[in-house]
Amino acid sequence: MPPPPAPAPAPASRRARRDRSRPRSVEVDVVVVGAGQAGLSTAYHLHRTGLVPVGSAGWERARGTYVVLDDNPRAGGAWQHRWRSLTMADAHRVHDLPGMPLTIVDGAEPAADAVPYYFAQYEEAFGLNVQRPVRVERVERAEGNEGDDPRFVVTTRHVEHPDEVVVWSARGVVNASGTWGKPFWPAYPGRATFQGRQLHTRDFRSAQDLADGHVVVVGGGTSAVQLLLQVAQLTTTTWVTRRPPVWTDEELTPELGRDAVGRVEERVRAGLAPGSVVSVTGLPLTQAYRAGIDAGVLRARPMFTRIVPEGVEWEPGAGGLGGPRGDDGAGTGGWVDGPSSVAARTILWATGFRASLDHLAPLGLRGPGGGIAMDGTQVVAEPRVQLVGYGPSASTIGANRAGREAARRLRSALGW
Repeated sequence: MPPPPAPAPAPASRRARRDRSRPRSVEVDVVVVGAGQAGLSTAYHLHRTGLVPVGSAGWERARGTYVVLDDNPRAGGAWQHRWRSLTMADAHRVHDLPGMPLTIVDGAEPAADAVPYYFAQYEEAFGLNVQRPVRVERVERAEGNEGDDPRFVVTTRHVEHPDEVVVWSARGVVNASGTWGKPFWPAYPGRATFQGRQLHTRDFRSAQDLADGHVVVVGGGTSAVQLLLQVAQLTTTTWVTRRPPVWTDEELTPELGRDAVGRVEERVRAGLAPGSVVSVTGLPLTQAYRAGIDAGVLRARPMFTRIVPEGVEWEPGAGGLGGPRGDDGAGTGGWVDGPSSVAARTILWATGFRASLDHLAPLGLRGPGGGIAMDGTQVVAEPRVQLVGYGPSASTIGANRAGREAARRLRSALGW
C-alpha cells in the first residue's frame, strides 16, 4: 500500500511574504551599470585602483568596493542578442578588453557566440563578480545629499524574480548601459496602417523570415547595408535613407578615427544629443559593398512621404519621381530614382538606437539641447556620475579608453 501523500506546505505567512519583498540594502563605493565592453573595461580599471568587487572574499571589510550590475542573462552585453548570420568576420572590429587579448579562431563563427564567450572568460579571469540578471530601475540622490558623504540610491530588481529588490547606496555611479535596450522607431505618416510586417534590426533574426515578399529597408548605416545584402539573396528590396549614403574607399586610419570621435565629442561637450561615429566616417567601399552597388541592391532612394496599408509612397518633388538627385552614375553617391509607390510585405527599420538612460532621469542630467553636457566621461553637472559607451566612447576602442578615464575621474571626485 503506497504511503499517504505528503501534506501540502502551509502557505507563507503575511509577515514572511512581507519580509521577503522588503528591499535589501547594500553599501558600496561605486555602482557600474552594464557589463558590455565599456562596463567591463571600467570594472577592470576600478579593480586596478584597489577597489574590491562585491562577492569577493572579505569584500565587506575592504577599504573600497564596487559592483557591476547587468540585466542580461549571461555575459556578452548586446552581442548575445545579435542575429546569427553576423559573423566575426563581418562584425565591426571587436577591440581587445584591457589585460586580455581576443583571439579569433574562426571568422565564420557567429559574433553572438564568440564575443559572449570572450566576455565570460574575461569576467572569470579578473573576478569581476557581475551581478545578473538585475535591472536598474532608477538612480537618485539620497536624502541629505549635501553632507560629507553624499550618496546615490540605485534601486534594482531581479529580472527573473521581480519581488527581489536590492537598493545599493553608492558614492559614485558609472553608467555603461549602452543602447540595445532602446531601439529608435521614427514616426512616419501612416505607419500604424501598414498591413504587413514591421521590425527593427534589434528583432531581426534571419533573412529567411523575410523571404515572403518585398522588403523596404530604412536606414543609412552599416546594419542596413549588411541586412540588405542578406535579404536581397532571397527576395526583392528597396533601400531608403534620410540622407544620401556616403561611400568612402579611404582606409579608416587611427587619425581619421580620432577625428570622427572628436566631432562626436564636440556635440556631447555642448550638451547636444550625440551623433554616431559611423555617420561621420561614412560607409566603407568593401568588395562586397561594391558588388551590392553593381547589382543594384545598394542604391538608395530618399525617404518615402508616407506609409500606406500596402507599402510606401513618395510625392513628386519630395523624394519620388522628379525629386532631388545626386547620384554620380556609379551608384556611389546621392540617391537614385524610382516609382512613386512600392508594395511591400516588410518594412525593416535599421534606424539605430538611443542611449538607454531612462533610469538616470531622477538626477535631471539632460540639458535644453536634449543631451547631457559632458567633459570626457564625466557629467558636467554631476562629477560623481560617469557615462561610458556614450557618444564618442560608443565604439569598442573608445569604450576601453572611457573605462580607464571613468575610473581615474571617480578616484579624483571621490578622493580615494
